Amino acid sequence: MALDNLTPAENSTKEIKRVGRGQGSGMGKTASRGNNGQKSRTGYKRKRGFEGGQQPLQRRLPKVGFTSKIVKPYVINIDKITAVAELAEITVDSIREVHKISNSIVKIKLIGAGAKELASKIKDENVVFTGMSK
Repeated sequence: MALDNLTPAENSTKEIKRVGRGQGSGMGKTASRGNNGQKSRTGYKRKRGFEGGQQPLQRRLPKVGFTSKIVKPYVINIDKITAVAELAEITVDSIREVHKISNSIVKIKLIGAGAKELASKIKDENVVFTGMSK
């Protein structure tokens, strides 16, 4: 392999545009930036989404989109819904048979005065009562 020809291909490179180097260059005085104004100054940087003082689109639209990943339990008061307290075994499926709840509900929390007495009947880890740790 010959290392003789290390020059770039013809017309593949260009001379850089040197601005602000005098009137004779054609790009002197204002250095091709036009006259005055914020954009002609050094260090100019426009904010992302800036619309010339008009309220930007991302601030005009409403905020949307947060869904908590923490699953909150469905709460059943056994003082009001006595059918749950009368079950022999308390699981999510057995509660569904006596009380109408959505299929999307995964965790159930039992509350009420007699909820602690039902601790021995609970056979599902997704069913908890007040006072019981998760």
